[in-house]
Amino acid sequence: MPSSELIKLLARILLLSRLLISLISFEAVHSRVPKKFFSTHPALRGFDTPYLISVHHRLTRSICLTKMMEILGYTSFRQLSQMLMTILVFHGSEFILAASIHGKSNVTCRDLLISKHYLLALMCSLLEYFLEIFLFPGLKEFWWISNLGFAMVVIGEIIRKLAILTASQAFTHTIRIHRDEQHKLVTCGIYRFVRHPGYSGFLIWSVGTQVMLCNPISTIAFAVVVWKFFADRIPYEEHFLRQFFGSQYVEYARHVPSGVPFIR
Repeated sequence: MPSSELIKLLARILLLSRLLISLISFEAVHSRVPKKFFSTHPALRGFDTPYLISVHHRLTRSICLTKMMEILGYTSFRQLSQMLMTILVFHGSEFILAASIHGKSNVTCRDLLISKHYLLALMCSLLEYFLEIFLFPGLKEFWWISNLGFAMVVIGEIIRKLAILTASQAFTHTIRIHRDEQHKLVTCGIYRFVRHPGYSGFLIWSVGTQVMLCNPISTIAFAVVVWKFFADRIPYEEHFLRQFFGSQYVEYARHVPSGVPFIR
């Protein structure tokens, strides 16, 4: 083969290689390639244009499928399945404990602790997760962060459930504004260390769910929103506790922290 023809062949192979790379790249796949491109590109002269268009469409579908496999791969399957189990265990155990302590007839769906705002927050966190795993899949591969979040979930769950079991009849999901005969000030067990272990446990648990998903935005949002909720709730609740128990609660609050950061 003459050297001039060999050079032309090598040049054509190089052009074809560059074209293939451009077609496989993310930008080329998501931009519309005009049909005349396949008939005018110097590397494609002599090829059947409809066939090339068909190949391009197949490459596009293949890459989209690969992207979907990334989303539904091991990383997302593990993290999302952990998230699902975390939610089921937390809310299921809340309802079961409330029914066993206060009686099934005194328990409603509100004891599942699922509200519209809570569901909206979960939807936003999942939206962030899917957007980030599609655009920045490497962000979800920091397993030491995800494992830290899972550990926070377990610790928060244990702290909250210890609070419920220790307080027993004194623990309710709504703030009591009237004292009944069974309502006693609980200062034993985990309540020796923090006044509101149920709140501190939920704070750790909720933030841990987002750390487990490697959601940076939702981690900050959950921490701020949940903290603000307790910052408003704790003073309101303790107003009635001081009315119920007087100096006994004042002395208890003086020596035992609330259990929520920056809330005395």
